[in-house]
Amino acid sequence: MGQGAGMGETGKPLLLVVACALVDADGRVLIAQRPQGKQLAGLWEFPGGKLEPGESPEDALVRELREELGIETKVACLAPLTFASHSYESFHLLMPLFVCRRFEGTPIALEHQAIKWVRPAKLRDYPMPAADLPLIAHLVDLL
Repeated sequence: MGQGAGMGETGKPLLLVVACALVDADGRVLIAQRPQGKQLAGLWEFPGGKLEPGESPEDALVRELREELGIETKVACLAPLTFASHSYESFHLLMPLFVCRRFEGTPIALEHQAIKWVRPAKLRDYPMPAADLPLIAHLVDLL
């Protein structure tokens, strides 16, 4: 390895973030608009976030969905679909994307500017972070 765990050939730290494609009964996907004052503010993304120390990606997602959207789901309801691997200027992002069709409650924007249910084919109409864009094709194929 040489440079130690977590550092790639570029010397950028590796950031692990987990994301969820929440799917409703209509086959629409929930996207959330990043809040003002945050990096990439105003762009639309799949809900999720960083892992706490010692947390599995699935546990982190259950927690993030509760914190961001006020909904409850279980690890068993999360199905891994694909992942994003994207190099930003100061870090390299690795983002597993899970699909969740079973959850309790109605999502509300607790931490985002807004949320929207969107048909997969229409996801490209919303400006998204570069890392999220390649994930859309997988959702179009799935749904």
